Amino acid sequence: MTNDHSGMPSGWVADLLSDTLTKPTAAMRAAMVEAPVGDDVFGEDPTVAELESRVAGLLGHEAGLFAPTGSMANQLGMRLHVEAGQEVIADSLAHVLRAELGAAAVLSGISSRSWAAERGRLEADGPLGLMSVGAGPYQVGTALIVVENTHNFGGGTIQPLETIREVRAASREGGVAMHLDGARLWNAHVATGIPLADYGREFDTVSVCLSKGLGAPVGSVLVGSKELMARARIWRKRFGGGMRQVGILAAAGLHALDHHVERLDEDHARAARFAAAVGEVAPWVVSPEAVETNIVMLDLGETRWAPAELVDAAAQRGIRVYAAGPRAVRLVWHLDVDDAATDAATEVFTNLLSRN
Repeated sequence: MTNDHSGMPSGWVADLLSDTLTKPTAAMRAAMVEAPVGDDVFGEDPTVAELESRVAGLLGHEAGLFAPTGSMANQLGMRLHVEAGQEVIADSLAHVLRAELGAAAVLSGISSRSWAAERGRLEADGPLGLMSVGAGPYQVGTALIVVENTHNFGGGTIQPLETIREVRAASREGGVAMHLDGARLWNAHVATGIPLADYGREFDTVSVCLSKGLGAPVGSVLVGSKELMARARIWRKRFGGGMRQVGILAAAGLHALDHHVERLDEDHARAARFAAAVGEVAPWVVSPEAVETNIVMLDLGETRWAPAELVDAAAQRGIRVYAAGPRAVRLVWHLDVDDAATDAATEVFTNLLSRN
């Protein structure tokens, strides 16, 4: 194994750092080359228009908007619903609060608060107990609730649809909008069999990512009403996200929708197989029942390992993973991790963790 400029090994036996690492397949690249294109700032790219319309339909909404990143799609969704000085609320592990670098505050003047949620699991008492409606000039008013499904830092947690509906009913009554950070909603759909539109219709806006489990090189789509997407298009330009012949990238998303959604169950099965093996030798590290999709979170609190030390030990054995917190290590299965790579990762981690 060689080393790259960062000093870390390259040519990984299994690269489980993130599902953002997927490379476009040969068939996806061919689709990109052949894509008809136009200037999307002027609304003239037919491939982008097809992708936006298709994703909106899948999610039960009127219109869509292609964005270069999931973070931009989320920021657009929040900006549509929250005026400067109002607040968005989300759980304390939510990507919009933890991993988007304070963009809502910096770009849109949005305040935020959070509730605690074990493994990121949505329970109605969390947002509804925090939601502030009719506070007048004395307290910040809640304008938006954000739900993440599946939940990244929760470990691929799937949000219960009935709980979403309970929160939606109460938020609608209070005049509070809801946005779904559905970066990995595809995984929830495949794991549960629940139609994407059943999730999507419970929210005013939904963002979904094409460059994680679906394997496209870049891109997310924000969906909502026609009026909201018209406003989002203006804000996308203000945020620097206006793109030109971007149908080349949208074609990758269309190919992914055709070929890479149902195969997500392979990632789920491999993650479950890894978790079962590690749980057998180190049940204090992972509960296999908690692994619902393609993400495995290892809790090192009862071991001798610090996350950075375990990450380094795994790297020296050809397995790349992510230190997700002061006691957690995350592994993510994706299109480019096959059975052989899963077996290799399983062998490395069962050996390392069985020593405790």
